[in-house]
Amino acid sequence: MLTDLTTLAGDDTAANVRRLCLRACYPFEPQFFDKFFDRALIPEMHTAAVCVYPARVKDAYLAIQQYDKLDKVAIAAVATGFPTGQYGLQTRLQEISHAILAGATEIDIVINRQLALVGDWEAMYNEVVLMRSACGQRAHLKTILAIGELGTMDNVYKAAMVCMMAGADFIKTSTGKETVNATLPVGLVMIFAIQEFKRRTCQIVGLKPAGGVKTVRDAIAWMTLVNETLGIRWLRPERFRFGASGLLDDIERVVRQGVKKLEEDEAQKNVPVSREAAAAETFCKELRKK
Repeated sequence: MLTDLTTLAGDDTAANVRRLCLRACYPFEPQFFDKFFDRALIPEMHTAAVCVYPARVKDAYLAIQQYDKLDKVAIAAVATGFPTGQYGLQTRLQEISHAILAGATEIDIVINRQLALVGDWEAMYNEVVLMRSACGQRAHLKTILAIGELGTMDNVYKAAMVCMMAGADFIKTSTGKETVNATLPVGLVMIFAIQEFKRRTCQIVGLKPAGGVKTVRDAIAWMTLVNETLGIRWLRPERFRFGASGLLDDIERVVRQGVKKLEEDEAQKNVPVSREAAAAETFCKELRKK
């Protein structure tokens, strides 16, 4: 699934994170598969990652290890002074190292927005390069642009390009804490940057909308945008993710509705047919033959 199942609350506990990881590893109850789906799909049905604070990474690692899914469900940690980024550079770099040592395989950093607002793109580039270096080969790097705080679409485009040039594996719309989060117009600007970067370097960078993607309808709109611009090959976890805490709830609701409809259709097939209805059906078939 193209989802980083997320909890970034101030009252997160080890128990909360364990529940999150259980749901990430097994999003749907087994009875969904008993009648209408192939049970062989169950091992492949999981979220792409869980996303937590650095202090909760160890809890996530132990839980996912218990479910034997470490090779399937990545552990992402927000870092570098999330959500504001208003910390000293060394503190932000140490937070990356702490998260990786605890078991994180993906790091979601926040850029220093004030550098974008004053146009100091070189300083932003240098910071992200250091963060990329702190991740090394141990963790993928996602850079959060916090598009609601960048002021202009031009700044969004430039920030995206700077982060990709500095080595980001993904560019991400938002922390989810801003007043404006993932919107399709801003997503299109970020996609234009991804396309241009690929044209110039032949390198592929992923996209992660986060914040505001709460329903299946929202998700389909984003997936359609990506399909129409970047192509169907981008719709895989290595290139596209949703950062969401509530999206899986709506996916489950839609799946339950689908299962209920299948059950109703199945029951309808087993309703006894009256002799009159059977005769009428036979008559209609004969007419079609003629």
